[in-house]
Amino acid sequence: MADDKVLVGFERFDFDDGRWSREVYKIGSGPAVIVIHEVPGLHPGVLAFARDLAQAGLTAYCPSLFGKPGKKVSRGYAIGEILKNICVRREFSVWKDGRSSPIVDWLRALARQVHAECGGRGVGAVGMCFTGGFALAMMTEPSVVAPVLSQPSLPFKDRGGLDCSASEIACAKKRFQDENLSLIAMRFTSDKLVPDARIARLKAEFGDKVEVVELADADAAPGQPMAPHSVLTLHLHRSVPTSGSMRARDKVIAFFKERTGG
Repeated sequence: MADDKVLVGFERFDFDDGRWSREVYKIGSGPAVIVIHEVPGLHPGVLAFARDLAQAGLTAYCPSLFGKPGKKVSRGYAIGEILKNICVRREFSVWKDGRSSPIVDWLRALARQVHAECGGRGVGAVGMCFTGGFALAMMTEPSVVAPVLSQPSLPFKDRGGLDCSASEIACAKKRFQDENLSLIAMRFTSDKLVPDARIARLKAEFGDKVEVVELADADAAPGQPMAPHSVLTLHLHRSVPTSGSMRARDKVIAFFKERTGG
């Protein structure tokens, strides 16, 4: 069941790019950051991170790509959404490297609109887990200036894959050099969903333009329904402000503020 209280303060609207229409939840003011949720959906932990961005002087836009907004995470809920995304939805490419998911086109269109609405030097974007690579693929949209890959877990079959096409990677590399941009990638080092080969590939492709943040299990909030994985949401150790995960969150917020002009 969804908890409507976690959506209090968010403005809801539908965004249609001419191909797909999705709900978007907005909070805050200032330059825009698109928060692309993880499996199983726009759960309370993702919404809490959006509130952190709003408190820091940014506008968080949270598209609902699957799942039920506000619904708490459970193992059964997560497994069900994974199966739907793998077997049913055509908006997502989950198995092979060499192409991004079609829904990234919708996210690029959203970035253009929210940049026009919010101003600033550009738009930040963070993808999480299933959507981790989306923020990098979005770099072909000129308004996107600050990509963050939090526990990027796709593609499933290629452990060194980046969930992007060759042209998207080339575009990101060129923009990083020409515009003095960069990206942040983060994971718990024990996380089997984010293999060492993927981190090595990021470093090989982007060199000093990628900052990799790797966390120990001790940095994760305890008592969650899965092993340490969700850096900015489920496993964000809010009760210990000096924890590695909280420091990672603060680094991401500072990155967005600096790059977008917030």
